[in-house]
Amino acid sequence: MTPPETPGQGRKAEAPAASPAVSLCLSVMKTRPEFLLAAQARRQGTSGFLLQARARADGNPAVQIGFTASKKIGNAVMRNRAKRRLRALARAIMPAMAQPGWDYVLVARPGATVERAFADLLRDLEGAMRTVHGGGR
Repeated sequence: MTPPETPGQGRKAEAPAASPAVSLCLSVMKTRPEFLLAAQARRQGTSGFLLQARARADGNPAVQIGFTASKKIGNAVMRNRAKRRLRALARAIMPAMAQPGWDYVLVARPGATVERAFADLLRDLEGAMRTVHGGGR
């Protein structure tokens, strides 16, 4: 058993500094119509996945992100692994590169999404985001 600390002992926790991208509101797409609207807009294929993006133009600055992995990816374990990797990509890249008022869908590719190195997937997403938003490669 650990003895109780006396007042003044120990370190005080400091709040982490907020990044400038924290003001960007990220939410997850859940309904089929949202996914279908994104599928009709811009597409950018990469070696590891497909990025679909659209500007909603509804005045809402929130960014919506969707993830999909069909049965072509494999069994449930492989599909879940692919979606976990896509979510990790989105957490790493989207706060810095997503545009307010846009919807993004990351679609897993058979084999590539699960087997490709994560650093390569990060580069793929950065390049796809630049291309979708008109920055080129």
